[in-house]
Amino acid sequence: MLRTRQNGIPAYKRIQGIILKRIESGQLKPGDEVSSERELARIHRVSLMTARHALAELEREGMVERRRGAGTFVAPPKIHFNRLMSYTELMAGRSLTARSKLLSLQTIEDEQEIAARLTLPNGGRLLRLERLRQGGEEPFALEVCYMSAESFPGLNRAALERGSLFMILEHEFGVELAYADEEIDATAADTRMAKLFSVPKGAPLLRVRQVIYSGKGLPIIYMLGLYRSDRHNLTIRRYRNKQS
Repeated sequence: MLRTRQNGIPAYKRIQGIILKRIESGQLKPGDEVSSERELARIHRVSLMTARHALAELEREGMVERRRGAGTFVAPPKIHFNRLMSYTELMAGRSLTARSKLLSLQTIEDEQEIAARLTLPNGGRLLRLERLRQGGEEPFALEVCYMSAESFPGLNRAALERGSLFMILEHEFGVELAYADEEIDATAADTRMAKLFSVPKGAPLLRVRQVIYSGKGLPIIYMLGLYRSDRHNLTIRRYRNKQS
């Protein structure tokens, strides 16, 4: 057996890095089988326990999934909701190409509740944009964003099809997006959502209602997002204050 470390890097980390490079380069695609623990131990001349640890860590990170009696396979892309990031940034963090299809962009005046969430006057005009999100070749999210039409004149289909909404707001309108308040629950796919996501009608979806604020504390975007629940992870860290 080789030493468990090379240049200070644990053997299981080296194995993980090799597998991740194959995934990121496209040599291994979602659904492809990954070498077994025994094969990895033989190829890298490490113990079976070390190879098992490498796969367990990749599974914990959501990169692979282990199926009892079948083997280990590259997992479908999953997105984590722990930071306020644009879709493009989220995809880049998973080494995936960001793809969006702009389904509609219109100005509306009949959404009083949403206008109130954005602290706009009754009858305030809203921009409503609806986008289908894809990771790789797979559709997995529908996002509907609302913003003040008066605050963002000139925001058009061509600009939105070229780049990230967050980047457009920050670079072209000087708006620094800082934090979001979210309401998260579950819902079921209706006929339209089932067709868009290629899932059965009634399949579970994650529903996120989000108000995104600027650095000055002003509400800028109200977003309703529907996400395939099998493609998204929500991880929450909680702290317990010690009592004296």
